[in-house]
Amino acid sequence: MASSMKMSTGIKPTRIASGLGDLVVTRQGSRAATSTRASQAFSQGCLKSSAHSAVPNSWRRRYGGGSESLSQCSKRQRAVDTTTTTTTTNYEGVPTVTDLSGLGAVENQVGMTYRSLDALPTRKEVLAAIPAHCFKKNTAKSLLYAFTSTALTAACGVLGYLFIPLQAAYWPAWVAYAIVTGTVATGAWVVAHECGHGAFSDNRKLQDAVGYALHSALLVPYFSWQRSHAVHHARTNHLSLGETHVPYVRGDNPEHINKGGAKLKVRDFMMSIGPIGNIFYGVARCVTHLVFGWPAYLLWGATGGPVRGTTNHFNPWAGVQEKDALFPGKWKKMVLFSDIGCVATFAALVAWGLSVGSVWPPLALYAAPLVFTNCWLVLYTWLQHTDVDIPHYAKDTWVWAKGAFSTVDRPYGAILDFLHHRIGSTHVAHHVDHTIPHYNAVEATEALKKAFPHLYMYDPTPVHQALFRVASKCIAVKPSGKGGQYVFTDQPLAA
Repeated sequence: MASSMKMSTGIKPTRIASGLGDLVVTRQGSRAATSTRASQAFSQGCLKSSAHSAVPNSWRRRYGGGSESLSQCSKRQRAVDTTTTTTTTNYEGVPTVTDLSGLGAVENQVGMTYRSLDALPTRKEVLAAIPAHCFKKNTAKSLLYAFTSTALTAACGVLGYLFIPLQAAYWPAWVAYAIVTGTVATGAWVVAHECGHGAFSDNRKLQDAVGYALHSALLVPYFSWQRSHAVHHARTNHLSLGETHVPYVRGDNPEHINKGGAKLKVRDFMMSIGPIGNIFYGVARCVTHLVFGWPAYLLWGATGGPVRGTTNHFNPWAGVQEKDALFPGKWKKMVLFSDIGCVATFAALVAWGLSVGSVWPPLALYAAPLVFTNCWLVLYTWLQHTDVDIPHYAKDTWVWAKGAFSTVDRPYGAILDFLHHRIGSTHVAHHVDHTIPHYNAVEATEALKKAFPHLYMYDPTPVHQALFRVASKCIAVKPSGKGGQYVFTDQPLAA
């Protein structure tokens, strides 16, 4: 390979030595990070050749004025600061994507190519790339964000109560109210989420008090979810120990987990109908996941870790106990304490309805917006770790870096970023270390982009398009041919 070869993805690392040498990235304001393993992963996965031009136009997207195929490297636009000072780069001996057949790459969907991730940085190396001040929490600032989200939500409720008549003729206005208020209230949900992660304040009592109050007000069992979500972070995209949105497994399934059965037969039938069946299935799956996904997860652990059985966030004795229990030891008491907050909120709603002699005010002003808040929650968690080219891993090959960097940032726009505290556009940094406050996550994200451009993933696809793609195609995974790695397939296989 000629030394003058250019990287068609537009990624410019500071230096890659000849062959598989060290990757050195210079970042202003922080020390350089060096990792031979990271360099190997980069050289195995981040160059593409024109051989992928055969991928159909329906699987292309536009980046920086050029059209690139939907491969693992080109689908995610690595948003790297290309103004960083660079030295002469020798690419001799560095394989292109077309060379990856001997390095564990697999194909799936429509010409999809997956790079090998055998060589990865350690958690210590990744955290060292983030400026130390990004981990510092500012209690006053966190409280301000909590107040802002709560005040905006309350203001929406007051405006709806004062100006929208509670009459059937005004149902379009009530639908609009529910969408807006539910979207705004998601910001309060995210603040409580940050409390659960320990990213709100160094004062743990204050942190848990704020989180407990906000989540209870949204009928979320605070400590129960804190525990299950910590498990999700600890085992992201782990096929058996993962938590939330764990896919079905088709084909060779040595661990005998999550086979899908009848649900996959429905999917295969819809596929056999043709494009109309695929569209219908994708739309139906969007509706069922977004509307019913959150209560289904809380009540019977839908899409949760298969090793834990049928769990329940209000009953700590549901599901598998002992080793794989979702709520072991002291967490059982914390679950019951969480129940108190949810029961208190529900009792307040019942009392409200009784006091006004009608169930409609609580339903219109509170319950309807809550449905849309739950929709946003499911959408974020679904799209953050799922797409046609994001693999899952069996227990013998999963490691922390594979899980953390199986996260993808997406473009939600300035308004949603403000209301939801950038939960969807800086989620990679959040999974690298969940104690980073959201107001420091942008800087942490930029540091990760520069230090690990080969691992950081950003998908510029409009969110509604990405949602339909995930709903219609990311149903089940199959073995990739490389032990322990499973990739999504939309083709019929023996369940």
